[in-house]
Amino acid sequence: MGSEKKWLGLRKADVVLMIGITLFAAALFLFSLIRDSGNAGAFLEVSVNGQVTGRYSLSEDRVVELGGNTFEIRDGEVRMTEADCPDKSCVHTAPISSHGGVIVCLPNRVVLRIVNGEEDIDAIAQ
Repeated sequence: MGSEKKWLGLRKADVVLMIGITLFAAALFLFSLIRDSGNAGAFLEVSVNGQVTGRYSLSEDRVVELGGNTFEIRDGEVRMTEADCPDKSCVHTAPISSHGGVIVCLPNRVVLRIVNGEEDIDAIAQ
């Protein structure tokens, strides 16, 4: 065991393992950057009673009042801040962002959903 080469007190296998882990972490980081840049064209689509009533960029911060509901776009995220419905489950829903998501207020029939810049396809029928 004394003849094994060491570098800074580490065995050669330890150094190779550290380099491998570093390269793997760098690849994951680059993949996340590429994936996020693909979502740059995402926007918020607002529907009331099944009809689209507005589309908003996620890059522009704003507060929008919509009947009994108020939602906020801030730092690329959307959250329902106020609602006049009894259970307020929409207000307690986690914020949605360019990665996708939906916030629904059933009593007021309001749907906030993230749509990519390309045409959004829910299903394909043959």
